[in-house]
Amino acid sequence: MNYGALTTAIVLSMAGTTGVFAADLPVKAPTSFLDTPFFKVNDNRLTYAYIFHGTDPGVTGDTAKQTYAFTHFDVWDYGTNFLNIAMFKSDHADPANGCKGPDQGCAGATEVYGVLRSTFGFNQIFNTHAFTVGPLRNVSFEIGSDFNTENNPFAPNKRSLFAGLQFAVDLPYKGYIDLAPMLYKELNHNSFVEGPALPSGQTDYDLTWAFEVNYYMDLGFLPQYMPLSISGNASIRGPKGPQAAPIPFSAPANIQTKTEIYSEPIRLTLDASRMAWGDKYSHLLDVWVAYRYWQNKFGLDHENALSCNGAAANSCTESSLYSGITVKF
Repeated sequence: MNYGALTTAIVLSMAGTTGVFAADLPVKAPTSFLDTPFFKVNDNRLTYAYIFHGTDPGVTGDTAKQTYAFTHFDVWDYGTNFLNIAMFKSDHADPANGCKGPDQGCAGATEVYGVLRSTFGFNQIFNTHAFTVGPLRNVSFEIGSDFNTENNPFAPNKRSLFAGLQFAVDLPYKGYIDLAPMLYKELNHNSFVEGPALPSGQTDYDLTWAFEVNYYMDLGFLPQYMPLSISGNASIRGPKGPQAAPIPFSAPANIQTKTEIYSEPIRLTLDASRMAWGDKYSHLLDVWVAYRYWQNKFGLDHENALSCNGAAANSCTESSLYSGITVKF
């Protein structure tokens, strides 16, 4: 389960566009309604990335992962829509289900993870600028969902819902920071707990809180021939009740989950297409490097041997360099 794709892809997809709101865009008088475009911004990208030191709780504390992702972002009259679908391919240290072990020549596990977020801006809905104060650009209602599946022994089948507010704040050099306190509800599957008490392995977690933040800013003080930007993000989700996921198998299922923190505190992006061909081709080709840190993965307590470390040391904490290339089309 890897919802880090969310904020990672948001930064890629929304770079240079998130600070643009429908009310700020120039309007040309149409000759008919057919001449009026529905989307003010329509951005699509493909990404290949490499996580050097990933983890999989209960399986391994160190596995490289290749990432392939499609990202869509759009702006319309009343808000924004974001979709990211990513595939994560582990190396043999994180074997697919049915494999005897990492040293048996097995293929690595494959995960597909999807993220959907939509915002509805209060300035646009109420046709006002009341929610623009100083650096605060807008306040929006945000809803969304995460979903995934993976062919590992855990056999996750995550379906989660988000609802809350997003506060969009301006940064220098046309940058932004988005802050989103939300409610969070998760349904999942865990094959380790299938049995008389839970024959289906389905887990229904408690309603909890979540907080997401992401930022982006061009390094506009640098010379024009060096188009660099910085960005980062964090996704924090509160305890969601009993773990219902004993790792190792003898651990009691009533161990409580902990606050989960996924973060990519800094990413450095080079706008390679702009550097090579000029401003007209900005962000057609980005090359980037980042650092990511993930603690209490999936809510499993990284300090509790019964919850996580008893099966695979350090598998519930991830600290890794992360690098990739993104193409806009």
